[in-house]
Amino acid sequence: MLLLPSSRNPGLRTFTRSCKCLARTRPHRLLHTAPPIAPPHPVSSYVPALASLTSDLDKLAPRFDINAGQIRILKAPSDFYLVLKEKILNAKYRVFLSTLYIGASEHELIETLRQALQHQPGLRISVLSDALRGTRESPRASCASLLAPLVEDFGEDRVEIRMYHSPILTGWRKKFIPARLNEGWGLQHMKLYGIDDEVILSGANLSTDYFTNRQDRYHLFSNKNITDYYARIQQAVSQISYKVLPDKTSEQGYKLIWPESNPAPQPTERPQEFKACASALLSPLLRPFQQPEDGNARTESTDTVVYPLGQFTPLFHPVDTSTEIVGLSKVLQLLTRPDFSEASWTFTAGYFNIHPTLKSILLASTSKHGSIITAHPHANGFFGSAGISGNLPPGYTLLAGRFLADVYAARKQTFIILKEWKRGIVGEKDGWTYHAKGIWVNMPGEQNPSITLIGSSNYTRRSYSLDIEMNALIITRSEQMKEALREEVQSLESFTITKKLEDFKEDVGWRVKFLVWLFEKQL
Repeated sequence: MLLLPSSRNPGLRTFTRSCKCLARTRPHRLLHTAPPIAPPHPVSSYVPALASLTSDLDKLAPRFDINAGQIRILKAPSDFYLVLKEKILNAKYRVFLSTLYIGASEHELIETLRQALQHQPGLRISVLSDALRGTRESPRASCASLLAPLVEDFGEDRVEIRMYHSPILTGWRKKFIPARLNEGWGLQHMKLYGIDDEVILSGANLSTDYFTNRQDRYHLFSNKNITDYYARIQQAVSQISYKVLPDKTSEQGYKLIWPESNPAPQPTERPQEFKACASALLSPLLRPFQQPEDGNARTESTDTVVYPLGQFTPLFHPVDTSTEIVGLSKVLQLLTRPDFSEASWTFTAGYFNIHPTLKSILLASTSKHGSIITAHPHANGFFGSAGISGNLPPGYTLLAGRFLADVYAARKQTFIILKEWKRGIVGEKDGWTYHAKGIWVNMPGEQNPSITLIGSSNYTRRSYSLDIEMNALIITRSEQMKEALREEVQSLESFTITKKLEDFKEDVGWRVKFLVWLFEKQL
């Protein structure tokens, strides 16, 4: 017996658009897939509102019916790092990592990848990061220079390093906007860490702070079909990204090339053609399609549904077929129903600049119990930074205060509270930063969440216009999973302090206000 009904058509949906890009794509060597079969159509055991939600989501995104026991929630950065290293060292046939960057000093992680390659001759590794962030420090040590020796030592057949470049940063922007600041025009922001038939979805990058004292979220999915799906997402983006190769003749130790096998032109040279081809590659992957048999789809234990939701707005042209903001909006709209007044929700983002669409839905919520968790300025990763980035912590505080003012204006201050997360002061002994992002929804009358969204998005204007993001929406009836989700929220809330509107009356200064006005869409 499955959890929820599937409204999917029995026929396999295919992408029939004639496109040179698709004609040139090829199956990826990291994928092990089974033939598709017709999906089951179980009877819902949920309340009508939730059944209606899943019916809508079935028409929007791929659907995976699994056992909640196939999801493990990690709580601490150190747990994330230990599990990641352990999984890599025991990998049999594939490792794929999508991240914004790997820290330039992460020699231990690189050595872990090296050992795995040495122990398993059949192992292949694919890494996708961002071309701007991954080369920012060049010609000094960088993500690119750290990874290039793996290609030299084990060959391009076993190690593939790709770096995505935004099609928005072109022309005069590319020429004149300086490094680091140019990252405001779009990044590869997905965090997908796949090893064999398991994948970790997170908001964490791969650097020391994310392994030690930077709080995020981490869900490990032990399911081959889900892992194959996210591997296909990485493969598609990799095919329209630069390749990193070793280059001993250059000071930086690597070079970026655009392979002839890439099915699109370079994003910096012909951005419109690039986006058209990217659309042809990625849009079909975000649509519903039939899933291969996973061994438990027809058993009593199937109690959880996973919907991958992606946001690829800068890549989609002429129509944006991204699914994240659409799917998330459908979830949050549940909270506006009159019969959901006893529901509760928690929303968190370390960089709080909530998209206007999502803010409007939350302010219209009938729920009497809503919480926002965001970073205290002392837990913001940019606290104490030199230059323009030092204005970001007070800038995000300004935006949080404006949101709370809107809550008060809507007379919802009794029902929606804002909390700031703080654990010491970043840069000082035992100081942590906060980078978690997510949504949890408790059904009316329930103490534990039935719904959560896990992934890379910060739910900001930037997330929905400039960066590329990947997430998983989880809906469960497993009491054990619900309890685990409650513990995840409580773990984050244990370091928070509730804020009132008067707490935001301190003037942040004209400079911060001006920069927020100027760059609000990049925050």
